[in-house]
Amino acid sequence: MMCFLLPNFVAMKTDFLYSTDFFGMNGPELNHTCMHLLCTAGEGSFVFNEHCYHIMKNDLVVIPMPDRIKNLAAHPDMQVEWFAADYKFLQNLLPSNNYSIGGSISLNQDPVISLNDEQARRMLEDFHRLRDRMGDRDLQFYHQLMGSLCLTMMYDIFEAHAQREATDTHTDRTAYIVKQLMALLATGVCQTERDVSYYAERLNVSSKYLSATVKRVTGHSVTSYIDRHAIPILKDYLDDDRLSLTQIAERMNFTSLSYFSRYCSKHLGHSPSEYRRSLQPKR
Repeated sequence: MMCFLLPNFVAMKTDFLYSTDFFGMNGPELNHTCMHLLCTAGEGSFVFNEHCYHIMKNDLVVIPMPDRIKNLAAHPDMQVEWFAADYKFLQNLLPSNNYSIGGSISLNQDPVISLNDEQARRMLEDFHRLRDRMGDRDLQFYHQLMGSLCLTMMYDIFEAHAQREATDTHTDRTAYIVKQLMALLATGVCQTERDVSYYAERLNVSSKYLSATVKRVTGHSVTSYIDRHAIPILKDYLDDDRLSLTQIAERMNFTSLSYFSRYCSKHLGHSPSEYRRSLQPKR
């Protein structure tokens, strides 16, 4: 299980980070990341979302925005490896209706997944492939390469997490409300409905209750989930050059072209016309 380790901390800029330092798992440079830590020996503990978690060999910890971690403690023989990547980068790798959305809900409530020996071996291999390619920033397709390696790691995590969820029978109402919201968003209704009040009404709760519940259970806002489902729809429309910008705005129920343009600029980094030009092959 043990392998050759790089020095305590390896980083290229702040988009990808690797370390063997347990006490570095909540450093300020990780605030914008999702971190993945595997305990390879010994045991330790930490507090996350006001709950204390004890981890030992083969326990995997997955925490987005790890600034909420505190009270780290470790036995002298504890050994870990962790890899962190920009949270938005990882989210953009997956389609909006992917298992990751529902999975993030329960991981926010319990970020520890116990792996068997084979799963732990595979996870370390994922970490090491990422670690070994972090320095290849001069490659033309560096981020695409790292994205493919991250995606492999994420699907290995989903597999282990799905097995954990299959044995989880809790029926907490707050988790139920959030899962119902995700099911509603998966229908594609966000193409025309992007107001929190619409979803609160469909779920028979107040907007305040829905917003507070989603934030408490997932660590993210209702609006962020709505946008995450709406953006792929928007991109598909913009990719279709048979549709005018006015037609797209109407299909997605934007009240004006200026509002449509602001929404695109905020979430795509470009105005609708600029985004379309960016899709054209460069001569």
